[in-house]
Amino acid sequence: MAVSNLSPAPRASASSRSHPKAKPGYGKRSVPKQRPSREGDFALLPERERHIAGYVDALPEGAAMDIKSLARSQPLYGQMAVGSALRALGVAGHLRHVRCLSGEGGQVRWVTRTFWSRTARDNEWWDAFLAAEERRPISGADASAEAPVPAPASVPPHPPVTMVPQQRTAEPESRPGPVADRQPSPAFLALAHLGRTDSRLALSAADCAALEQAAAEWFARGVDADYLTRALTAGLPASVDLPFGLVRRRLRDKLPPLLPATPPSTPGTPVHRLMLECIECGVPGRPEAFRDGLCRPCRQPDPDPEA
Repeated sequence: MAVSNLSPAPRASASSRSHPKAKPGYGKRSVPKQRPSREGDFALLPERERHIAGYVDALPEGAAMDIKSLARSQPLYGQMAVGSALRALGVAGHLRHVRCLSGEGGQVRWVTRTFWSRTARDNEWWDAFLAAEERRPISGADASAEAPVPAPASVPPHPPVTMVPQQRTAEPESRPGPVADRQPSPAFLALAHLGRTDSRLALSAADCAALEQAAAEWFARGVDADYLTRALTAGLPASVDLPFGLVRRRLRDKLPPLLPATPPSTPGTPVHRLMLECIECGVPGRPEAFRDGLCRPCRQPDPDPEA
């Protein structure tokens, strides 16, 4: 196929813009042994993909790689265009979305990283790289950066206690207050914010209450609100008629695996702490189940719309 324009697209200077950093453990990770950047690195890509690739390539390690942050930090393309460009770059072999198990002891959790390669790589190269990455032990720097550090609790000195007899007219403190006064759970809040992240998934208060238990199961498996939001909003169709049904289906179908707080120490037992994420729909799985960064349903769409 002839390429009409091979001139490199002008690169957006990522260093000169206010691009956010990802949370510790998340974000961009460049693959090792890359050649230095030069003009024409992405000349064979279409113009939109050239621009996004040049912008991502200039981002520092650990930069946020979610679609919203990339669209906000460069003015040429919106969220839908950025999402399509990232999927095209994944198919071309420049990136992979990977969910990694990190931490230790009771702080084991999943983080999402985007591995980036300036040079387009084939599936065999990515499979070998991810297999080596899974075997690589977590370094001290990674462990300290990825393990959540609780804020130091300042305990004020106890004031002198004055014994005051309880009044007979005082209300018992154990009486439950109205439902509206109760603090919403993290699962409820994550569902309530879906509509603000993507209006196609706007849920009512009753919808959030009905789905709260299903979302709480995700939090019980070590994920956070950002992870849940990313999984539920990835690869949405152009229009969503029934957001409640779609969210309920994704909460069930994309439920992450349950992991022990302490990985098994039996010799010879493989501990899978890395899963590839489909660049189209966001579903996780073992790397060998993907081709060009796509899961099987996204490579071979089902003609039945209900399926």
